[in-house]
Amino acid sequence: MSDLPYRPCAGFMLVNQENHVFVGERIDKRAHGFWQMPQGGIDPGEQPRAAAIRELQEETGVGADLVEIIAGGDRTFKYDLPPELLGRIWKGKYRGQEQHWYLGRFTGSDADIDLNAHHEAEFQSFRWVNVHDLPKLIIPFKRAVYEELVAEFAPLI
Repeated sequence: MSDLPYRPCAGFMLVNQENHVFVGERIDKRAHGFWQMPQGGIDPGEQPRAAAIRELQEETGVGADLVEIIAGGDRTFKYDLPPELLGRIWKGKYRGQEQHWYLGRFTGSDADIDLNAHHEAEFQSFRWVNVHDLPKLIIPFKRAVYEELVAEFAPLI
């Protein structure tokens, strides 16, 4: 496991006008019942900020025109896959993810959210939650990253 690299990834903490954070309930069976913020791989040659906005748009239908960037991208957050998933996802190429996260204010309304904006939906439903509730909603192996994100971004919300 230690010989494998981390998958480059970008994520987005989207905050509404009531200072609540967007979370989507995962569709895939491995993570059923868990929630997460929009995130995904960085394509070759893509900048982390562009990847975070692309992932946000693919997973929520929310484009850059409906977001005001507040902070992010200065440091990365890493997590390792649990042993039972190692070699089973991402074609076995990665040990986990190294993520760049961004915080942004959503200027639209719930009517602007389209979980089917991309041909393969990631989320089956969404809700807005208190930032401090995020870690307990997340699949356990990603929880430490979410705790770090809350510590870094909560004061800015």
